[in-house]
Order: sequence, then C-alpha cells, then structure tokens
Amino acid sequence: MSLSKKIDFGMIINIKNANPNGDPLNGNRPRTDYDGKGEITDVCLKRKLRDRLQEAGQFIFVQSDEKKIDGMTSLKNRAESEQFGVGKDVFNPKKTSKDEAVKKLCQKWFDVRAFGQVFAFGKSDDAAGVSIAIRGPVTIQSAFSIEPVSVTSTQITKSVNSEGDGSKKGADTMGMKHRVDKGVYVVYGAITPQLAERTGFTNEDAAIIKNLLPKLFEGDASSARPEGSMSVSKLFWWEHNSKAGQYSSARVHSSLKANADGSYDEKLIMSLDGLKPEIISGF
Repeated sequence: MSLSKKIDFGMIINIKNANPNGDPLNGNRPRTDYDGKGEITDVCLKRKLRDRLQEAGQFIFVQSDEKKIDGMTSLKNRAESEQFGVGKDVFNPKKTSKDEAVKKLCQKWFDVRAFGQVFAFGKSDDAAGVSIAIRGPVTIQSAFSIEPVSVTSTQITKSVNSEGDGSKKGADTMGMKHRVDKGVYVVYGAITPQLAERTGFTNEDAAIIKNLLPKLFEGDASSARPEGSMSVSKLFWWEHNSKAGQYSSARVHSSLKANADGSYDEKLIMSLDGLKPEIISGF
C-alpha cells in the first residue's frame, strides 16, 4: 500500500572540525552562501542517505564508486542487467509500456521510488531511444548553518621516498585542507503521498527512512570528516492525518527554529494545532 499520509521532517546537524561538503570549483573549501553561512547540498545529503540505505540491505540504483557491490560500470548497464530482474525489454516501448517500466524500476530500486530518476537511453538495434522520467515523493532541501561559519585552511604535506636507494625522505607539498571549526546546520524535507502513488513508495519505506536519518553520517568517515565530527542531533518527524496534510510544508518547516548552540524553540515547534512532531535524538 502506498504512503497514506503526508510527512514533513527536519534535522539539526552538528559539525565540528570537518568539511561537510567541499566545493570542487573552489579548491574543495566547505560550501558557503553569500552571507557566509555553511551549506550542504541536497545532492550530498541524498548520497549519504543512499549509502545508509544500501548498508541496510536495500537495492540502490545510484551507487557511489567506493560502495559499488554489483560490478556494473555504468547506470545504463545496471538498469539493463538481467541480474536485477529488469532487463533491456523494460526500455523497449514495443515490449513494455512506460507505466509498466516505471512500476518495475520502482519495485526494484529503493532510491528510484523514493527520489525519482531519469532513464534516458539512445537508440539500440531493436528499439528507438527512450526517456523515462520518474518523480519521487521524497524531497530534501539543502542544509544551511544558523550562523556564518569559520573556515580554517591548513597546508598539508606528505613524505615520499625520493629517487635513489630509498634511504632518504622528501617532503612534497600536496595542497590545502579545509574545515568548518564549528557549526549547527538545519535541513528540511517532505514526503508527498500523491507522488508515492506513482512510484509505489509505502508507509514501510517511510519508516525505513525515519530510522536511518538519525544515523545519516555514521560510517561516512574520511580525512575530511573524521568519525564523530558530523552528527544529527535531532530529527523532527511530522506525520499529518491525511494525504493532503493539515498544513503546508512551508508552515510546518517554519515551526522549527534552531539556535546556534543546537537548541530549538520548544514552544514554536509545538504550536501547530493537531500536528505535533515526533522528536528523535540522533546520539
């Protein structure tokens, strides 16, 4: 059964001595907006959620290179592989209607039925080009810090074996490493029942996401994000009483006002009549 009620959610994220989302066009410095507030893009957050879903045993279509488990070299190969019970016929309009294709693709991959996906393939020997655009019910906004963040940049070097007999060491400058010293970020999201009907996203799928969001940064450690340097302190989960929802997502999200110390306005969060959030601690 597809999702029966509209859901809104929000998270307070704590950052300490980490680069939460580097900008490759700016020397991999932490992303900031024009006001100096830190930013973690929606794409970055969905990548982390996909990784947590995959670790939890869900089939994920858009896999990261370091977590790839099926040996597929491209999304096209993965989509057409008989290994996953889908196959090339799904993308042949002579053999499979677009509605049937959407149903099969969503049934197989959790992230497709949650976030949506565009399948656009050129002509093949036995079929014309096909484009299948799937809109997912789960939307996540970019996260922004409450206050402007302080970015510390450090020059990094490493010692490598020099030419010769290997008995001497040389220091090679590698570049710069950047981090946010401390920051509190807030992110909002929603799950829409009307789109869930199209992809087959269920109440059980929503429960899986709710259980994994507090663990969003667990198992995501790297030199830029040491273990424990990023964490979800609170998850706020609003479950409406109908598919249409009692309030707009904008109204619901505006009731979450976080402070620079990670606290939030308890009176405001409980101000919506008939709609109280489930508040889950991340650590």
